[in-house]
Amino acid sequence: MSTLKYSKEHEWLQLAGDIATIGISDYAQAQLGDVVYIELPEVGKVVAKGSEAAVVESVKAASEVYSPVSGEVVEINGALDDDPSLVNSDAVGDGWFFRLRLSDTGELDGLMDEAAYLAYVETLQ
Repeated sequence: MSTLKYSKEHEWLQLAGDIATIGISDYAQAQLGDVVYIELPEVGKVVAKGSEAAVVESVKAASEVYSPVSGEVVEINGALDDDPSLVNSDAVGDGWFFRLRLSDTGELDGLMDEAAYLAYVETLQ
């Protein structure tokens, strides 16, 4: 299993070759509360780093999910249509949102490793 990387917007990314699996962090899902709906991007959509890629709706609020890197969406997690609560039960696993083919691996340098992300989250408490 490859190392997770995190953005300051609370997305996580896991790289396998040039394909990045992306979701939201445990911290983000805990802040949202019970997730009731997820609007995923369409396969083939090209997203830019920092642009809105998905929307999560919870009992508390709706929140945008931003792509931590640029690329083309190659797969979405269809299981979330049937069971959006996967994000709450396994945010950094079965609750992934989409996979994209990276267009610029240099963008990975701006992301945090898990230790840095956890330290960042501590500053938000």
